[in-house]
Amino acid sequence: MSGLGDPPQQQERDSQPVFKRPRPQAPAPDPQRPAVDTAMWRALGVFRSLTLAYAIARFAASYDRYAHPGEAIAVLFTMAVWTAWTGIVYHRPAITRRALFSFLATDLAVGAVAVLSTDLVDTASRIDSGALTLPTVWASAPVIAVAVALGWRGGVAAAGVMGLADLVERGALSQDSIHNIVLLGLTGAAIGYVVELGRTAELTLVRAQRLEAATRERQRLARDIHDGVLQVLALVQRRGAEIGGAGAELGRMAGEQERALRSLVNSWHDTDDGDGDPVDLDLTAVLGRLAGPRVTLAGPGTPVTLPSPVAREIAAAVAAALDNVRVHGGPGADGLGARAWILVEDESEAVVVTVRDDGPGIPAGRLEEARRVGRLGVAHSIQGRLTDVGGHVDVVSIPGQGTEVEMRVPRVPRPRGAATSVAAMRRALR
Repeated sequence: MSGLGDPPQQQERDSQPVFKRPRPQAPAPDPQRPAVDTAMWRALGVFRSLTLAYAIARFAASYDRYAHPGEAIAVLFTMAVWTAWTGIVYHRPAITRRALFSFLATDLAVGAVAVLSTDLVDTASRIDSGALTLPTVWASAPVIAVAVALGWRGGVAAAGVMGLADLVERGALSQDSIHNIVLLGLTGAAIGYVVELGRTAELTLVRAQRLEAATRERQRLARDIHDGVLQVLALVQRRGAEIGGAGAELGRMAGEQERALRSLVNSWHDTDDGDGDPVDLDLTAVLGRLAGPRVTLAGPGTPVTLPSPVAREIAAAVAAALDNVRVHGGPGADGLGARAWILVEDESEAVVVTVRDDGPGIPAGRLEEARRVGRLGVAHSIQGRLTDVGGHVDVVSIPGQGTEVEMRVPRVPRPRGAATSVAAMRRALR
């Protein structure tokens, strides 16, 4: 503890902060390698070690029956060294695909050579009687490694290579050889298929977690903004319309900013990865970005989930219908423009979205006339989008009473085992 009588250098040293050496932290897992791959490589390392111990125990039990036990020990020692080396290489977080393929080929070659070495170290009588090869089950480890890296097709191909080596070692096609080849093929196919399923499930879970986190953050921001900024902008718009003159222009600008801000905070569904992942979106939430002071959205209390491409096409068609209301809807009853209502209905076999406005309506024959002269706004922006997703559009308009655009999209039965909806993913993550 320093006092007033300490030298200035000592006081200066004591007054400086003390920095402790940071503790070494465990390296973060490689984001490019799925967790299922890491788990499988670890399991393969344990499998190799156990099968190596089994091969050594089998050799020790029949040591005196081998023709060249010294060479057999050398082969077992090489197998032990290779087991340790594969455990190091396969656990490396950063390895190029080309290097991995080369090492897999080498691993498969080592396993085949270990099987063929039985002809050099064992007696012909034991081989003819169907005795186990020197590496025994250890020779299946390269097949599993290829299945983990390349999937079930690679596992089946590797099993064929190892089965061929076993057939050459036996010298003839026997019932045991057929049994070993079939067993290796089934093992490679099963493990490769399970690994592929695990990767797909992990990728789906990661995307669902990202979407869930982004959705919660957007919803939190939306609540905060709705309680403050949006209410102030709505108040400015109403008071500006009441004041008139320059205040009306200020109110109109406030209304535009409110719609833009509401569109931003309701755009949480745009947070997917954009790579064609077939997740579902809540159509009511997607259409929520189109709501505003002059547009009212109504829908069921439960999510109306549709595949992402379908939901986006419907939202684009609804936006086109609202654009027509703003352009052709006239001043409206209060002089601020026509009002519009969006109604979302979730039926058992279809989803129906209706856009209704209180504008002047469409005169009879106007749509056919616009189509003849080449103005295809409704035909392309609305009807074309619904046709692309298997739906259809009905337009009903009465002059002086507004227009109603009904968009109906049939639900496509999702095959068993397909990706679940976002709502189901959220329930699973809770």
